[in-house]
Amino acid sequence: VQLQASGGGLVQAGDSLRLSCAASGRTFRSRAMGWFRQPPGKEREFVATIWWTTGTPHYNDSLKGRFTISRDNAKKTVYLQMNSLNAEDTAVYYCAAGESIILSNIRNPRGYGSWGQGTQVTVSS
Repeated sequence: VQLQASGGGLVQAGDSLRLSCAASGRTFRSRAMGWFRQPPGKEREFVATIWWTTGTPHYNDSLKGRFTISRDNAKKTVYLQMNSLNAEDTAVYYCAAGESIILSNIRNPRGYGSWGQGTQVTVSS
């Protein structure tokens, strides 16, 4: 499956942004799709993921309340709504899909087999 992320950009602190990630290619069999981010000079970290069938979301606890993940089954697209952005949210945001991912592994990048190209989010303070 190919993933195409979009929606990044340069915003000011306090602004909102919505990222999109569209899946395409062979038969879509992903069990979950999620978002990770990699701030400059830091490791990639889990942001949120959503189970495709049930729509149940899981979040990085530190981001819960500001970020919301959702999906559109018909469009095979997952979204990340980000509110009250601050400079610490500056990062490259990656979407990922996992066909055989399990609950205990949803926060581990290794649990996902397909990755998008990343979209830059820069928040100016």
